[in-house]
Amino acid sequence: MIHATSKAMITGAALLAAVSLGGCATKKFVRSEVAVVGAKTDAVSGRVDSAETHIAAVEGTAKDALDRATAAGKLAEGKFLYSEVLSDDSMKFGVAKAALSPETQARLDAFAEKLKTDNRNVYVEVQGHTDATGPKDFNYKLGEERAEAVRRYLNQHGVPLNRISTISYGPDAPAAPNNDRAGRQANRRVVLIVLS
Repeated sequence: MIHATSKAMITGAALLAAVSLGGCATKKFVRSEVAVVGAKTDAVSGRVDSAETHIAAVEGTAKDALDRATAAGKLAEGKFLYSEVLSDDSMKFGVAKAALSPETQARLDAFAEKLKTDNRNVYVEVQGHTDATGPKDFNYKLGEERAEAVRRYLNQHGVPLNRISTISYGPDAPAAPNNDRAGRQANRRVVLIVLS
């Protein structure tokens, strides 16, 4: 009977040890898995913190750029003197043409004289425009050719080249709708912007 009791006790102790060891193994496994998940969570938190820092820096840079652009716009507003649009009947360009007519040249002569008598220290932006017929690439090139023709003419009549710039808007800034002949004719123009 002692032998049976000791066998039962040994069996019970072995069972208790097996259950205890199984519980320890489960606790160790859970702890190791929790540690792995915790490490991943810390890494993700670090990346989130880094991303938030980067976003804050970008927002600051964007705000600085906007502030500088606003200040430049206010400064430029004070420098605008006047503009002259070369688009009345004597100034309109023909379809796909950049040549200056005699009437255009007379208007530009008067404009150059005004620049010389008013103030020699001005800057002129010559904007070339077209109607919307034809491919956009062709119209941008044509707008540039019109602006360059005016720039060359002004330079030949005493306005220094370093005070004249050209830009082509092509068909992008119409003065009138392009759905009729008069509107398309009004859009074939050059605009002179005078800045101090």
